[in-house]
Amino acid sequence: MSSILEIIGPSMIGPSSSHTLGAMRISKFAYNLVGSTPQKAIFYLHGSFQDTYIGHGTGLALIAGLCGIPTDDPRVSKANEIAKHIGFEYEFKSVDLGNVHPNTVKIVTYKDNVHHEIVGSSIGAGRIVIISIDSVECELDGEYPTLLIENKDVPGALSSIIRIISINGTNIAKLYLNRESKYLKLANTVVELDSEVPNSTIESLKMLDVVKTVMYVKPI
Repeated sequence: MSSILEIIGPSMIGPSSSHTLGAMRISKFAYNLVGSTPQKAIFYLHGSFQDTYIGHGTGLALIAGLCGIPTDDPRVSKANEIAKHIGFEYEFKSVDLGNVHPNTVKIVTYKDNVHHEIVGSSIGAGRIVIISIDSVECELDGEYPTLLIENKDVPGALSSIIRIISINGTNIAKLYLNRESKYLKLANTVVELDSEVPNSTIESLKMLDVVKTVMYVKPI
């Protein structure tokens, strides 16, 4: 059953949950991916988001999500002021992302010379679908823990990763893989899990010879 917040969205910033709560949850996913507020972000607005980011509060919702503000926090309406206070820079740009939901945004974050890109759609009643993470096509709702792994594109790499994840009884719900560079032999793997994994599992993944980096994304 949906909560009132899921039905009407955060009323302090706009009348539409698709344009506010959904947008904020996409941005909060990006926040969880980075682990904190980035130094800078660019919001590429597709479809109706281009028209609603001011009037319906979509822009404030996106800023608030990357500031780590909870969806039911009254400070959402002052997200731009909070961003300025903490030194978070952002800009909005219009873009055509092709054949995707009209309420879609691509968020590019920059922190300590590292950038990430996520593409997410707000599909109604506060629900979202993350359709791309760092060029890996996926289909995530943000409700479950997710691992983002950069690994060597060599035989046996994926089986080694799966073995470490499964060793403590953690079940893999979805797995997506994209070759980052054929010549550098690197790939990105996105793994959605049924439950949280202990820190020991993440550390064990980092110790694998085939793994370059591991990022743990908490549920939103």
